[in-house]
Amino acid sequence: MRWDFEMRGILSLEGKDLSCADLIGAKLCYANLKGANLSYSNALNATFYGAELIDANLKDTNLSGAILEWANLSGAYLSGANLSGANLTRARMEGANLSGADLRQATLKDADLSGANLSGADLRHAYLMDADLSGANLTNAKVSATSLRRAINLTGAKMPDGTYDWP
Repeated sequence: MRWDFEMRGILSLEGKDLSCADLIGAKLCYANLKGANLSYSNALNATFYGAELIDANLKDTNLSGAILEWANLSGAYLSGANLSGANLTRARMEGANLSGADLRQATLKDADLSGANLSGADLRHAYLMDADLSGANLTNAKVSATSLRRAINLTGAKMPDGTYDWP
C-alpha cells in the first residue's frame, strides 16, 4: 500500500500495524506512533519531525534519509533498520535497540542514546556531536574514536573493544 499524504498536527496511529507499509516521502510531523508496528516498512526520506515512536517496532525498516529530528524513539526496536543519512538531531532514543542498524552518515547531534543497544551497528561517519551515549552498548559497533570523542557523555558505555568509558 502506498501512502501519499502529508500530516501536520496530531495524527494518532498508536499501536497500529503498519508493517510493510510504503511510506516513502510521507510527512508524519508530530504523529503519535507509540507502540506502532512499522517493521519492514519503507520510509525512505520520510519526515517524522517531533513524532512519538515510543516502543514502536521498526525492525528492518528503511529510514534512509528520514528526518527524525526531535522524535521520541525511547524503547523503540530498530534492530537491522537502515538509518543511513537520517537526521536524528535531538532525538530521544533512551533504551532503544539499534543492534545491527545502519547509521552511516546519520546526524545524531544532541541525541539521547543513553542505555541504547548499538551492538553491531554501523556508525561510520555518523555525526555524534554532544550525543549522550551513557550506558550504551557499542560492542562490535563500527565507529571511529574521533566520532566518539565528540559525544558529550560516554559514562558507563561499553565500547567496541569491550572496555568501558573510553578515554
